[in-house]
Amino acid sequence: MSSASPSPRLPAAVALSGAVLVGMMTAIQARINGELGLRLDDGLVAAAISFGSGLLLLIVLSGVLPAGRRGFRALVSGVRQRTIPWWMLAGGAAGALTVATQGLAVAVIGVSLFTVGVVAGQTVNGLVLDRAGYGPAGVVAVTVPRLIGGALALVAVGVSLQGDVLQRIPLWMLLLPLVAGVGIAWQQATNGRLRQRVGTPLTATLVNFIGGTVLLLAAAVVSVLWRGAPDAVPAEPWLYVGGAIGVFYIFLSAALVVHTGVLLLGLGTVAGQLLTALVIDVVWPASSGPGWAVELLMVTVALASVVVAAAPWRARRGRD
Repeated sequence: MSSASPSPRLPAAVALSGAVLVGMMTAIQARINGELGLRLDDGLVAAAISFGSGLLLLIVLSGVLPAGRRGFRALVSGVRQRTIPWWMLAGGAAGALTVATQGLAVAVIGVSLFTVGVVAGQTVNGLVLDRAGYGPAGVVAVTVPRLIGGALALVAVGVSLQGDVLQRIPLWMLLLPLVAGVGIAWQQATNGRLRQRVGTPLTATLVNFIGGTVLLLAAAVVSVLWRGAPDAVPAEPWLYVGGAIGVFYIFLSAALVVHTGVLLLGLGTVAGQLLTALVIDVVWPASSGPGWAVELLMVTVALASVVVAAAPWRARRGRD
């Protein structure tokens, strides 16, 4: 049972616009973290820095803001009384995987190619989670338009692999974003449910960053012991804002998913990611990106998937 009263339903256009903004911030964070990983020559250390800085920001916000203090008290009470199960606290694992994947792959494959891998994972898992009723919106009908929208998102993935991409890029770099996308869909649904229990997305985001930072620090220590410490630490301040960006979009995702369902939040996020990724890759190209024409076609198909999937928004049943 939720400890917070249900929040008013946002208009569809407002909630979808928020999802697009989440995607835009995700794409920007991906490129920043990818560049930090490239400069450090260690994607895991870059991911730990990004998540750790976000955690520090969240600790300050949770202590200063009344909502943060109330949410933390509700969290502690829920854990003690076992009304908040352990799996609701595990969303940070998916966040850690996403940020680690950014640090390891984005500077090589580009934001667009990274994003379409995430698209495939988010789309498939979003359909599954909505049908199972895992998200805070309950069971969301998997209608024909939603299926078509999901299929179009997968077509965009196929478009991204045209040409000699598979010859130029290691297979593991293409599979990592796919796995990260599966995790993102699950993370968004889990955070939404935790947000219902604690009454604020701020505390749900804090829980994510605590878990993710612990995992990434452990991975970074192993990486340093195995490969050695980075030779130098970049001095440019903008390379270290990825954590703050992550705080913003995870917070916003936890607040929005109850209004959209998992699939539509994922597809709106995808639209924002791809539009922003296209701009970033044009202005700041990666070494193995798929090229202008392919990226433009990718974005067009992915945007069509969002438009189609958005049609049946009110076809909901069985909400918590």
